[in-house]
Amino acid sequence: MKADILAANSGSASPFNRSVQHDAKRIAILSQAARLFNYKGSRATTLHDIADSLGLTKTSLYYYVKNKEDLIYQCYMGALELHHRDLDEIEKRHAGAMERISGYFLQHFENWLAAQEGRAPHIAALLEIAALKGTQRKHVEASYIGLFKRLREYIRQGVAEGSIGACEPTSTTRAIVGSVDWTFSWLHSIPREKVRTTANEALDIITNGICAGEAPHSPAKLFHESKESVYPEDFNRVEKNRLKQEAFFKTGTRFFNTQGFTGTSLDEIAEHLNVSKGAFYHHIKNKEDLLFHCYNLSLDIIEGIHAQSPQFAGTGLEKAEMTCRRVFYVQNSEEGPLIRYNTITALPMERRRQILKRTDKNNENFGAFLNDGIEDGSVRPINTLVAQHLITGARNAAMDIKRWRSVDSIDDAAIDYFDVFFNGLRPRKNS
Repeated sequence: MKADILAANSGSASPFNRSVQHDAKRIAILSQAARLFNYKGSRATTLHDIADSLGLTKTSLYYYVKNKEDLIYQCYMGALELHHRDLDEIEKRHAGAMERISGYFLQHFENWLAAQEGRAPHIAALLEIAALKGTQRKHVEASYIGLFKRLREYIRQGVAEGSIGACEPTSTTRAIVGSVDWTFSWLHSIPREKVRTTANEALDIITNGICAGEAPHSPAKLFHESKESVYPEDFNRVEKNRLKQEAFFKTGTRFFNTQGFTGTSLDEIAEHLNVSKGAFYHHIKNKEDLLFHCYNLSLDIIEGIHAQSPQFAGTGLEKAEMTCRRVFYVQNSEEGPLIRYNTITALPMERRRQILKRTDKNNENFGAFLNDGIEDGSVRPINTLVAQHLITGARNAAMDIKRWRSVDSIDDAAIDYFDVFFNGLRPRKNS
């Protein structure tokens, strides 16, 4: 009897099992850190915030993590390990490519819902990989690329077996990953009891596209006007200052996109532009100020594209598709880049609200094109709010497409990239 009691207390569920307690506490720390990082951002979140919210001392927190950078790294690796485990389970249950893609897509929504309902830990959005350094960044990037390759192989398998229509696998995978990665930013606005319905509506868009009818949408030719840089006369100081500021903002955007907020140095930007620090700081107050202006410049550009799209297209579908391609072109040409929203949490809350308010307005304008399409019959009946969020996420991930695949024509790459939203994964007739 005594032996039985001792055996029971030595089991994995025993409160005396220190390994179980350690693992449980570590999971709780990573979950709370992920929740705060996703909402407040890592810059605004301190180790004291995390420890205090869990009823721990900061000293006890150091037993599990070395510093905040180490905590970010552990959160990201934990998220990626979870995604890989999800794929392991999906591969055991499903042999078909379409079922595997669908399973992975829906699992993102289920993971988010489980965390909100307290059934599972929170999962960190992979916003600041660029801020990691050395081996930590290499490990996270390697795991992320490994996940990407597994998903891309499903696409290739589906094309080969005929369950997925002809597509460019790398672009299609990148667009899908971008759309699901973005769910953390908008699912909170959906009532919890409707999250699974929303997930199925999102999957329907990825699977069947938004284009009405059975034939595939054939994009029209899109011409991009080359913008010549005209330097103003010496007496026009206002315009000269505007062009200088725009150069600062565009260069800042490139640095923020590739190095993250923490990894970006204003001195390095000034050196890159070959201007003195004094001249640079005459236009820019600090790094946060530069980031805020980078967001506003990108939003100015996107608003201009939205305003011009009706001039180049007729149906709602054409307006939406042209808008996506024009944004993609700016992102990946000398006219850009546009800011990636991975750095949005580095802004203080008041400025973040200003940016997100403008962003929401832009998304609503894009959604209006989709509603126009439903009215004119070019877009099939869909949840346009879900569609605009999916496409916004994909657009945010469209930067630096040349790092993922070879590109001869930016516009052809844009057509490849957004095809999954307009025509869907399933083969269409005459495609």
